[in-house]
Amino acid sequence: MATLNSTNYQAAFSRRLAKEVLPVVYRDITLDQFADKKKMEKGAGVAWTATRFNRVALPQAPLSEGVQPTGNILQISQVTGVALQWGDKITLSDVAVTTTMYDLLQQAKRMLGISIKELRERNGFAILMGATQVNYVAQAGSRSALTAGNVLDTTTINRTYSNLRNEGAFPWNGSASDTNPRSGPETGPRTSEMGPMRAPHYAAICSPLVTNDLRQNSTLVLAWSYSDVTRLYNNEVGYFGGIHFTESNMVPHWTGVASVTGTGQTTGGALANATYALQVTATDTLNQFGESLVYQVQTGVTVGGSGAGSITLTAPSTAGYTYNVYISAAGSTTITNLALATATGVPTSGLYSGQAVQIAPGASVTVTAIGLFQIPPAAPTTGVTVYPTFVFGREYFAQTMLEDISYTFLGDADKSDPLNQLRVVGYKFFEGYLILNQQFGCRIESSVSNTGTFG
Repeated sequence: MATLNSTNYQAAFSRRLAKEVLPVVYRDITLDQFADKKKMEKGAGVAWTATRFNRVALPQAPLSEGVQPTGNILQISQVTGVALQWGDKITLSDVAVTTTMYDLLQQAKRMLGISIKELRERNGFAILMGATQVNYVAQAGSRSALTAGNVLDTTTINRTYSNLRNEGAFPWNGSASDTNPRSGPETGPRTSEMGPMRAPHYAAICSPLVTNDLRQNSTLVLAWSYSDVTRLYNNEVGYFGGIHFTESNMVPHWTGVASVTGTGQTTGGALANATYALQVTATDTLNQFGESLVYQVQTGVTVGGSGAGSITLTAPSTAGYTYNVYISAAGSTTITNLALATATGVPTSGLYSGQAVQIAPGASVTVTAIGLFQIPPAAPTTGVTVYPTFVFGREYFAQTMLEDISYTFLGDADKSDPLNQLRVVGYKFFEGYLILNQQFGCRIESSVSNTGTFG
């Protein structure tokens, strides 16, 4: 006997589409509250330069009667930051706007608003990665020397705090809105009278996977249980050893991966007859924190021919990533440049036109020449993931602002769209970040015990 199932009537089903819009994943915006805001004047270029008068040396001996001292001179040092213009847009057709039950224009504005905050957070972290003062857990000495068990601990935290104090890093002193920092507790109430909320302190930004390890440290668990009422900053998780810890799930990270093999060719490019070093990195297309998979360097790639050689390779096939390829100078083992290449995904316009970036997973790549100067992140040991924790005092870094965020909505007909078929929502702004004083902050690098997966 024939049986009629519901599948026989699927064409007659009515689909109920919910009117509410589901939320997207949440990103912590933490870094902006700590940046010194520096407004730039229009008409004076894009570079912002600040001057510091350096400390003078102390006299080595008392004065002799009637003898003039050698004396000192004023010396200065300067730091410069460059404002860059950033922007994006979403283009909608008039048909989509008219026929969709959702307010697409409003949703475009909402999503671009989220994008702006995350873009600024990412750009700020990229600048903080230029810190010259670095502490590695267990005093490992380098990123590649860190092991899977080198998680952030109280010893490293105390070492970092004492190093910054010893350097004379300018402490924070209360809430983020204070404008008159003092160099230490001697200019105000004693630290014992103030408690951790008002005492001079440093601030830290770390990943939730780093704070996961801190929460498993019995010393920190006890300290944080008493410091819940002393929180000063957005996304703060606790206070310990003179440092207020905040967290952001946009902190960059790097995982070491085995090298990708490239093969030298005698034709197909413009590489000289020599040996080269090659390195591949990968960028997460969803989170876009930067290059988070760093493949080991392949050295000794021999290219033949007479100035017309190339290197061929196949990009890794891990979904959710795009790939970049770097190359050394001829005869060198030091990676200093992007490669010029042909591959699926390589940009054909803009700053990175022809550079070996944004390469699709599994794509065949032909490296034809040495491209733009750009140094990739250092690779951790294969299989180890490393996170930075940024620790700093006041006036460590700044945000230079030339033009505030401006939004545009183009919804009228013009010569390029005479039938008014398109709606464009966009934004742009002009700003940059820079480190004001390297001695006022540092980064700690550590591995993590949690890989960030639920498997």
